[in-house]
Amino acid sequence: MPELPEIETVKRTLSPLLCGKSFTDCTLFNETVIKHPQPALFARRIIGRQIREISRRGKYLLLHLDDGAVLAAHLRMTGRLLYAPADRPLKPHTHVVCALSDGCRLCYTDVRRFGRLWLIEPGETDDFTGMSALGIEPLSPEFGPEYLQSALGKRSAAVKQGLLDQHVLAGLGNIYADESLFAAGICPCRGANSLNEEEWRRLAAAIPPVLQAAIEHNGTTFRDYVDGEGKEGENLPFLQAYSRAGQPCFRCGTPLLKIKVGGRGTVYCPHCQK
Repeated sequence: MPELPEIETVKRTLSPLLCGKSFTDCTLFNETVIKHPQPALFARRIIGRQIREISRRGKYLLLHLDDGAVLAAHLRMTGRLLYAPADRPLKPHTHVVCALSDGCRLCYTDVRRFGRLWLIEPGETDDFTGMSALGIEPLSPEFGPEYLQSALGKRSAAVKQGLLDQHVLAGLGNIYADESLFAAGICPCRGANSLNEEEWRRLAAAIPPVLQAAIEHNGTTFRDYVDGEGKEGENLPFLQAYSRAGQPCFRCGTPLLKIKVGGRGTVYCPHCQK
């Protein structure tokens, strides 16, 4: 699933292409990805509206329209929002095509159809996307060791499970939880309540640079993720732990282990992350 760096990259690639453009038409090939309002109403309502700004909240991409409405997208496992010329053939598994005032199109494609699109009208209470329950942004000034320890420090569950809780940290997922724990030298299966203040400090200090580095490399692509122009991320060669099970640790040379933590595949160094 695309995480914070990938959605941030999509935001940054789409912003200069979409901002100032208006929707002139909307064709739905698969209505199941439209979750609010009713699909035909969604398609009618976005026509004529102009995109003023694009932002991100956790793993959600938000297109702010000129009258205060917000087109929200969650890409889930295989969703893609792609900007392309109108004469370019549609890619397989294209479910929504929005024509734009510059003659190009914004297309939503999704092999597994787990992604979601919502249109939030001005003044409408958002009780359907799940954004209202998100925790703070790990790249925000509010994030730090005090917050992390207060939110997770009394939990007996594995610290990695806590990092994946979107009610605590918005946007952090499996890849960057592994990377952050490796950078901090903390075993992912340790109970969160076993960490001391120094370990919380190291973990909180590790998370933002891990995310920022991934953003600088345009995200991590294993198979499905691409940015708003269809380009793959370049962060894969820079990963220190995730996807490197059996390979030597870059620090000590010990083969990395892969285990399950909270049902999620997890890679760590048994020497550096005791």
